[in-house]
Amino acid sequence: MDVLLIGGLWLDGSAWDAVVPALAARGHRPVPLTLPGQGDGRAEATLAEQLAAVVAAVDAAEGGPLLVAHSAACTLGWMAVDARPAAVAGLVLVDGFPHGDGKAYADLFPVVDGAVPFPGWEPFEGPTSADLDAELRERIAADAVPVPAGVALAPVRLADERRYGVPVTMVCAEAAPTEVRGWVAAGAAPEVSRMERIAYVDLDSGHWPMFSRPAELAALIDAATVRD
Repeated sequence: MDVLLIGGLWLDGSAWDAVVPALAARGHRPVPLTLPGQGDGRAEATLAEQLAAVVAAVDAAEGGPLLVAHSAACTLGWMAVDARPAAVAGLVLVDGFPHGDGKAYADLFPVVDGAVPFPGWEPFEGPTSADLDAELRERIAADAVPVPAGVALAPVRLADERRYGVPVTMVCAEAAPTEVRGWVAAGAAPEVSRMERIAYVDLDSGHWPMFSRPAELAALIDAATVRD
């Protein structure tokens, strides 16, 4: 199966370098996506352009692809499902909740000179980054790509309620599935609460398992390809 991989804030397609061979060894065709505004010098790139790139990858895939989205990009993956609900096999959400219609895509960090730079590791201390050693932290920070303001601050647009019927696998990395289910039940993720075919799976890692637990993440993605 074609597996489209979308990294979260500051990550381009290279973030999946350790996951790609593990998925290929399981018989899949992994396609890590580097989107407009991710290292191409286009600071004016928009969320609409990034969505168009993901939808184009869905349209170019052989058969119904599985979408895998990480962190803030869980919203982008969900927008792509909304745009092509009948054309995707499912969606894997890696440690993130998709935002609803009208919400800002990722207004979490300050904009500096038209973009959101990686803020360093201080905001992510604790369980979020505890499984990253010094070498991984240095690598992630060095490769981090500032997020264009036209992406981070753009409103999310969703229109097709068929998205709620698409199979979703929620990879619970920083918190256990029971805790994540509790957050959803308490209203923390309205879009998730309406998903009709969602499975919660556990991954004992921090927020960036594609770096710290790539083989284990690949195994969970592989399992998601056979959901009915």
